[in-house]
Amino acid sequence: MSSSRRSRSRRAGSSLPSSSSRSSISEDQITELLSKLQALLPDQSQARNGAHRGSAARVLQETCSYIRSLHQEVDNLSETLAQLLASPDVTSDQAAVIRSLLM
Repeated sequence: MSSSRRSRSRRAGSSLPSSSSRSSISEDQITELLSKLQALLPDQSQARNGAHRGSAARVLQETCSYIRSLHQEVDNLSETLAQLLASPDVTSDQAAVIRSLLM
């Protein structure tokens, strides 16, 4: 975090009561959480090895994009599954097996 951002956060936090500042998250904790989040993203092998560290904003943008792509994939798979279950080629036994796997 840059020094100007730190000073702004300190100024913003200085008006808060001391009890709420104890419950706030530290910069080290944020950095650790961002690293963990970045490690969960696909195609981040360089970041996992410490060769490249993205900014917090970039990690959050990539996370949002990845979550959107996962939602799209779930929607597509749900549609495919619905078509499969509605297909006359699927027997009731096969449909029952598919439904049991979904539960």
